Amino acid sequence: MSVIDVTEKTFEAEVLKSSVPVVADVWAVWCGPCRIYSPVVEDVAKDYEGKIKFVKIDADENPELANKYGIMSIPTTLLFERGNLKAQSVGAVPKEVLKRWIEGNK
Repeated sequence: MSVIDVTEKTFEAEVLKSSVPVVADVWAVWCGPCRIYSPVVEDVAKDYEGKIKFVKIDADENPELANKYGIMSIPTTLLFERGNLKAQSVGAVPKEVLKRWIEGNK
């Protein structure tokens, strides 16, 4: 399983009620840095398979989620654990930086 698309309808079940930590990539179709960052997130997701769930949230199609979590710039990466937002990072980063951020916040 790789990165799952999540919407406002599936967010609670996929993210807030997840039994494992969740990394959410908040993005939009028109966002250039998001297109560069997406393969990085997918690559990191393979390294954490079975330990951390990775999801994508389209900010344009899910404005209530973007507002709820104060998304001002994209891509934004969110880390959830047991239904709580633990950390937030703005901007596209290389694979090793993303992995260090996850390790430092979980």
